[in-house]
Amino acid sequence: MRAPLSWIKEFVDIDLPLAELAHLITMAGMEVEEVKIIGLPMPAPGTLDAKVTGLEWDREKIVAASISEVLPHPNADRLTLCKLFDGEREHLVLTGAPNLFEFKGIGPLAKPLMVAYAKEGAVIYDGHAEGLVLTTLKPAKIRGVESYSMVCSEKELGISDEHEGIMFLADDVKAGTPLADVLGDAVIEVNLLPSFARCASILGLAREIAAITGKPLKLPKWDEQPPAGKADFCTIEITEPKNNPRFTAGLVRNVKVGPSPEWVQRRLKMYGMRAINNIVDATNYAMIELGEPLHAFDYDKLVKRAAGKPVKIITRAAKAGEKITTLDGIERKLDPFTTLVCDEAGSLSMAGIMGGLETEVTEDTTNVLLEGAVWNMINIRKTAKAHNLNSEASYRMSRGVHPAMAERGQRRCLEFMRAWAGGEVAPGLADAYPLPAKDPVVEVTENDVKRLLGIDIPALQMAELLARLEFKVELSGTSVKATCPDHRLDINEGVVGKADLVEEIARVYGYDNIPEMRMADTLPPQIGNPVLVKEERVRDLLVALGLQEAISYRWSTPEREAKRLSPDAEPDNKPYVKIANPLAYEKGFLRHSVLASVLDVAERNSRIRERLAFFEIGPIFLSGEDPSGLPDELKRLAVVLAGARSAVGWQPADTGSMDFYDLKGVVNGLLQGLRLNGVKYEAGEHPSYHPGKCARVLVGDHQIGVMGELHPKVKGNYDFPTTFKAPVLAAEFDLDLLIELVPPLYQTVDVPVFPPVIEDMAFIVDEDLAAEKAEALIRQTGGKLLADVKLFDIFRGEQIGVGKKSLAYKLTYIAPDRTLEAAEVSAMRNKIIKRMEFEFKAKLRG
Repeated sequence: MRAPLSWIKEFVDIDLPLAELAHLITMAGMEVEEVKIIGLPMPAPGTLDAKVTGLEWDREKIVAASISEVLPHPNADRLTLCKLFDGEREHLVLTGAPNLFEFKGIGPLAKPLMVAYAKEGAVIYDGHAEGLVLTTLKPAKIRGVESYSMVCSEKELGISDEHEGIMFLADDVKAGTPLADVLGDAVIEVNLLPSFARCASILGLAREIAAITGKPLKLPKWDEQPPAGKADFCTIEITEPKNNPRFTAGLVRNVKVGPSPEWVQRRLKMYGMRAINNIVDATNYAMIELGEPLHAFDYDKLVKRAAGKPVKIITRAAKAGEKITTLDGIERKLDPFTTLVCDEAGSLSMAGIMGGLETEVTEDTTNVLLEGAVWNMINIRKTAKAHNLNSEASYRMSRGVHPAMAERGQRRCLEFMRAWAGGEVAPGLADAYPLPAKDPVVEVTENDVKRLLGIDIPALQMAELLARLEFKVELSGTSVKATCPDHRLDINEGVVGKADLVEEIARVYGYDNIPEMRMADTLPPQIGNPVLVKEERVRDLLVALGLQEAISYRWSTPEREAKRLSPDAEPDNKPYVKIANPLAYEKGFLRHSVLASVLDVAERNSRIRERLAFFEIGPIFLSGEDPSGLPDELKRLAVVLAGARSAVGWQPADTGSMDFYDLKGVVNGLLQGLRLNGVKYEAGEHPSYHPGKCARVLVGDHQIGVMGELHPKVKGNYDFPTTFKAPVLAAEFDLDLLIELVPPLYQTVDVPVFPPVIEDMAFIVDEDLAAEKAEALIRQTGGKLLADVKLFDIFRGEQIGVGKKSLAYKLTYIAPDRTLEAAEVSAMRNKIIKRMEFEFKAKLRG
């Protein structure tokens, strides 16, 4: 859910830095995924864990300005010249904005137009470029007229994608005011878990912020409308209370349908919703603010359908073969379990999901019937899935909305309609409430908190923490009895409710304030788990090699996973395991590749880090031969490296980009740490990797993985910043096979006490001879006394001939029981030279 900061501040005072606020929200259980800056100062790099996007407006160069007259361009019909005052002096500004054409050539304006103005040197977005491309305003001549500044559209300022015309400001804005003081905002995008459905609203999020910061919550007014009186405009009949526990209806007469106020449209856009008109926008605005989905009907159409009878609203299940055309223009065949809002003439809307086309509000509507109802969340979820219709309303209803919110949302929206559309709210509220909600009462003691959290919290403090969340509390000794507030459905009764309440106490107390403590209980008998021990050994080795573990979700989509393959490669045609009841399409399939998950992590982190070094251990899921059986769950290890070789610090660092051999070094370190013998690397091909920079990793005859530099087209599939030019290196291993090959025992030897003999030998060999083969022959010939062989130089040049190369090795000889004599070493050296000459026609380089 996206929440504009300015909107949140209507309900709670916030004096924290944005980074600290985002951290508190995340620690309270609502993960902040992204913060979009609109004009405000950008947070300092590294202070926000979430992704940060947006544009900071220069306070001196991006200001409010007034246009007093719009003149024709002397050489272009589609351009105009605006007389503009920026608070200091008057300018003649060139623009092609079509929404200024109606003012062109009519002389001085009776009332100046307030606009957003960017001066020369201001940094804004290019309104005509694809995506968000920054540009700096510079002087230019357009059709013979000098242009050095501009009036801005919403896209150019990063507010929305709208760029067809310039944006207008409120009339009371003073020219010269920094635009950041007028429109500056930040949009916080929060990932809400199912148990936080109550926070799918601005008020819900503000309530949580108020609780964790200790600030008072300022509730909106929802008792102003409707005026007292009898609701004689309709009656309500609910046939299945379990699917519709409450239905309310209000009426607004003599409305004038038109655009919403500019500030309403702007907030809806920041949330991610399109503004339509003042009536529909009122329902959407109230829904986003309070979390109660609402729907507006054209009341005159209902009266016409009633054919002289009083309007009667009926909620019922769909009949066999019944259809409805929804607001998106699609005719839908309804399932028998679908709940409908109807009148005596037929269906009006799919309850809690989408309205019907026949009674929609249009520009000719004058009287509006407003629905505020609550529906069975399981039924809504089932219906939305059957029609693949995920609306903002169904998102909230399928997660649960308390019946109390129906009346509050109704009253709040009626006031918006009255204020924005000039209507008169009819007296009374039609309200059918056959299944009143019972708010749970849960008792929790100090011992309960101690047992579940491991800390001592006095009962008085427990009561204060719960009161911040609007629980009604009664304190009795060491016990607190709490009545759940009427906007929540996630608190249970009994033993489960006790745990729910302790969780609420922990959240507001602060998870990061709970100290680490040793377990006081006796540990159960320990049973060895060799596979887990080896898996943990893999983790320890990779962390010791400088990598950071990533833990990602196991679900994905075929489209997202296809990004890991070159567009020229064969697609992954293996069938995906589908989740039966996914929360969203993006979470509807179980992944085929752990590498794809780690690449997603690298993509996000590339915006905030210059060095990436990640690994992940996790399962992939492949459909088995029996479609009705469980999928095959296979464990994989993925590694991704990119960026600077060393992190920049106060000492000089190697900031060159990591390459294939850095990755090979990590893989070597891992396999050597696991004591695997017979490790080989062979050139290979893979649709994820750059041709010629890919290798198969083998242990004996077993291929355990593939590694290499990511194919440029694959890297292009990910949104790495244009400044991140380093190659991306990756590897993926069959962890089940790797662990199986790890020996349970390995030979150790004493540390030698006698001095080694170290010498260098360089051989001239054919270009196509692999260094690995030469090293293997040297080791084999040297026997037990040859402790180590390292390649330290490769040379090619005219001095050694075309088609040749020089391989230089450092050889270490050592004996465990004596000091080697020169004759022994000389004999071994000669033996190695002869063997190299015989096997590879090698020549010792002088």
